[in-house]
Amino acid sequence: MHARMLRMQVRPERIDEAAKVFAEKVIPGCRDQPGYRGAYFLVERDLGECVPVTLWQTEADMLATEENRFFQDQLMKFLGLFHHGLFREAFEVAIVDPPSSHPV
Repeated sequence: MHARMLRMQVRPERIDEAAKVFAEKVIPGCRDQPGYRGAYFLVERDLGECVPVTLWQTEADMLATEENRFFQDQLMKFLGLFHHGLFREAFEVAIVDPPSSHPV
């Protein structure tokens, strides 16, 4: 499995708005992409930092969303919300502890 992670600086008062965009506009589109395996939206409210994470079955699946411009189209949905700093990182997921074994 592979994970793509972004680090975005958002005005602290707009974090919930950014999370809503991710939940309502980005994730539904991800579900239509081959190899999509899940997502997280991490926040540090005091610093105004958001870290959207998407999980992909293979690196090729993840990179295909950049080649077909899906990834870039999703970034456009956050225009006006992030005010500086946007960093993309990608990782291979080496270990997964199934979330079903831990209550939320």
